[in-house]
Amino acid sequence: MTANNAAVAEAQSWLLAHPPQGNKKVWLESLVDSGWAAPSWPVEWYGRGLSSDEARATDAIFRSAEFTDESTEEGNSADSVFGRGLQGWGQDVVNLWAATIASHASDELKAQVLRGLMLGEIAMCLLYSEPGAGSDLASVRTSAVRDGDEWIINGQKVWTSGGRHADYAFLIARTDLDQPKHRGLSFFLIPMKQEGIEVRPLRQATGDSRFNEVFLTDARVPHANMLGELNAGWWVLTSALAYERAAMGATQNRDASQGQQERSPSSEASAPIPDLSLQQLARERGRTADMRVRQQLMVLHSWRVLNEWNNRRAKAAIEQGTTTPVVSLGKLAMSRMLHYAGRLQAEILGAEATLGVASSADAGDATYSMLNAYFTSIGGGTDQIQRNIIGERILGLPKEPELDKALPFREIINARS
Repeated sequence: MTANNAAVAEAQSWLLAHPPQGNKKVWLESLVDSGWAAPSWPVEWYGRGLSSDEARATDAIFRSAEFTDESTEEGNSADSVFGRGLQGWGQDVVNLWAATIASHASDELKAQVLRGLMLGEIAMCLLYSEPGAGSDLASVRTSAVRDGDEWIINGQKVWTSGGRHADYAFLIARTDLDQPKHRGLSFFLIPMKQEGIEVRPLRQATGDSRFNEVFLTDARVPHANMLGELNAGWWVLTSALAYERAAMGATQNRDASQGQQERSPSSEASAPIPDLSLQQLARERGRTADMRVRQQLMVLHSWRVLNEWNNRRAKAAIEQGTTTPVVSLGKLAMSRMLHYAGRLQAEILGAEATLGVASSADAGDATYSMLNAYFTSIGGGTDQIQRNIIGERILGLPKEPELDKALPFREIINARS
């Protein structure tokens, strides 16, 4: 028996002994503690110690597993193990928070937060972008000044999702003004519930307030909460962004029977997997005989299948502990799919799509889908940034000139002021 077959047999045996049913939280705890939630991680950190190939071989076992909620009247399959609130399997790739901690935190910090992150018990957010440093994150000005065993943080962050409810945040801050902009940064896990951190919601075109601006005034973070080395936070950030893009580019399993009506236009749900949900909408609206609609649905299906293959390549690289530009392909593809799907959703509805949500729930949902697609185009690095990465690191095109790359950041600030 090959190592891959042995890993698959182990996974099957574990699922038979621990069927995904009953209380979701209890089952997820057993999954995490068994090591199958992150099989490529070391055993001491909630993994199985499997190789990348072995971990990938077990994916299909958990991908096909369906969670049965015994509290429902008929005990019907209610959730995929992957997604819909459960982190489930594959957390060594798609759980941005836990994967970054596992890769870069000290053992002491891992012991404090890793299991809680895998169980979804710790709410997180990202403190990266600033008003003057969005696409160019190396230009952040939020400062971190050492004070004994702590760092004092001052600055402003923006476009922070989940900031109002977060327990902790990943923070990138400037720790040395006299180093070049990429080398004077450090990466922290900062407690959000403290004096000195103010979170203000930003109203979006969808009506949601998923983004926030965050003001840090003499906020504090323990030195022990630094991820990676001092002034080497850029490389931790690069790794964290790869995990984020892998998660955003992933196509999560979703039952085709979950219709559009289950999503409120004012909710914070993400757009559905288009080639499944829009097939159902086309059937309901009698548009399945329309050759143009059929062709566009097939385009979406083809894109999704291709993106799933691409994400498997990215997952293999990440499991081996390396960053890969392939995740940018996945994120850009998902962004394109959601924009395309929003327009197709409106086309299927026809003139009804111009109505407001008060007149037509389907029209309101189509409007929400079209506007919400920009979330994926911006979050985790804009579409334009992904194209730059693809061009430079996959296609081998010349890099964009960076005249200030080697300058001390203090000189850059003085030149701009």
